[in-house]
Amino acid sequence: MAAQAQRLSSRNVRSLFDSVDAFLFDCDGVIWKGDKLIDGVSHTLDTLRSMGKKLVFVTNNSTKSRKQYAEKFQSLGVSSVTEEEIFSSSFAAAMYLKVNNFPKDKKVYVIGGDGILEELRLAGFTGLGGPEDGEKRVQLRSNSLFEHDKTVGAVVVGLDPNINYYKLQYGTLCVRENPGCLFIATNRDAVGHMTDLQEWPGAGCMVAAMCGSTEREPIVVGKPCTFMMEFLLQKFGIETSKMCMVGDRLDTDILFGQNAGCKTLLVLSGVTTESALRQEGNKVQPDYYTSTVSDIVKLMEPEL
Repeated sequence: MAAQAQRLSSRNVRSLFDSVDAFLFDCDGVIWKGDKLIDGVSHTLDTLRSMGKKLVFVTNNSTKSRKQYAEKFQSLGVSSVTEEEIFSSSFAAAMYLKVNNFPKDKKVYVIGGDGILEELRLAGFTGLGGPEDGEKRVQLRSNSLFEHDKTVGAVVVGLDPNINYYKLQYGTLCVRENPGCLFIATNRDAVGHMTDLQEWPGAGCMVAAMCGSTEREPIVVGKPCTFMMEFLLQKFGIETSKMCMVGDRLDTDILFGQNAGCKTLLVLSGVTTESALRQEGNKVQPDYYTSTVSDIVKLMEPEL
């Protein structure tokens, strides 16, 4: 049985802090909720940087590219975060295709946002679908045949607020009828903080719809799979034992950290509640838990 998580306190925060060289942060529910920055985040990030810690942002939300996420940080008043510090599942999907030598003459159909299309383009691939198919409708007449591009070699499914029957049919036909077509999911998150006041259906429900129609399981590139970690290690050269993954989800963030050999800190500012953490039968126990990201610095302030 997993050891019970310790509540972060003034007694143990220094031990955690001194044992890691890099903090990996999830974004939704940790740094912000919707378009609202969580209190104390900016000061915390600045303080951690000033104390020599590397900061990395690992998000399952595929609606934006790394560049668009950097712009979001800027718009929320956090100007220190650069594109190179951001690892999104949209980037992971493009990198999965790249490292597996996906043919450049094959296309990628996207059920998701501009972020996936942008990262595909930067990696040298041709993307179809995405937001521009959000308004398209199917013709369910007895003599109508739905046409799809036979050169599509992969379907990437992420969070898509404009998912519809047209996209599901297009993606399904590609996976079922195009020989060797890959089915890639950016993540399988059940819900997410699309706004600051409540949770909304996550990419998991879009992926589940495609699983149902294709009778296939996807290749998942986001957390808790450690695919993104390979790029992160390559870029920063820090051992995973010297990293701390900070997130608000047990089944993605904390599991991702544990799978990669990182220390883990659960914050209760997003999806997971303390009662869910302590629920009997919960096997995913972080090393530490606390209310918000700002507690990391607040608890050390008396000695700073």
